[in-house]
Amino acid sequence: MPTFRCAAILFDLDGVLVDSTRSVEREWRAWGHEHGVDGDKLMAIGHGVRAVEMIRAVAPHLDAEAEARILERREASDHDVTVMSGAAELLRTIPAGRWGVVTSGIRRLASGRLQLVGIPVPTVLVAADEVVNGKPHPEPYLKGAELMGVTPEECLVIEDAPAGIRSAQAGGMKVVALASTYPASALGEAEVVIQKLDQIHVAPDGEGKLIVSVN
Repeated sequence: MPTFRCAAILFDLDGVLVDSTRSVEREWRAWGHEHGVDGDKLMAIGHGVRAVEMIRAVAPHLDAEAEARILERREASDHDVTVMSGAAELLRTIPAGRWGVVTSGIRRLASGRLQLVGIPVPTVLVAADEVVNGKPHPEPYLKGAELMGVTPEECLVIEDAPAGIRSAQAGGMKVVALASTYPASALGEAEVVIQKLDQIHVAPDGEGKLIVSVN
């Protein structure tokens, strides 16, 4: 059973705490149809990265920032999201102030989705519109560690996408990958890959740290 000792846990949002797959695919495929971009191509590259960077990759002739704002408004009004299995139960085992969220969505979208599924918005939430560089650049997770008041090496990250795994590891953090959005075979860069959140168990170590075991 892999075990990690950390001071804080940083979660990705979509595909980890919140299941927004149906909403994301519906809105992105509709946008792709409007602009002549293949929907399957969008879905293949879009998970785990900011909307603006995805648009730059598939449609460089468009105003990426303007199109991203349009898409984000559409996603924010699409309430077809649910809580990921085991997410609420896992969060209840983590002491207050010891977990945060680092997402490739904008703050309004992220906080709205958390509220929709009944998960409290954490004090530390790093959103796409609050960083210069999105995942897989380390900036988002480094900012998360800074706001948590701990060193990067003291953070454990829970991710579901290769871009997020690379972001966290580039910042010096260890990663537990959840095979929800991608198959386990695509997440091999992580320290360990799990199928369900209930495989993660958190307990204080008596010295101000957390012991995270994975089965």
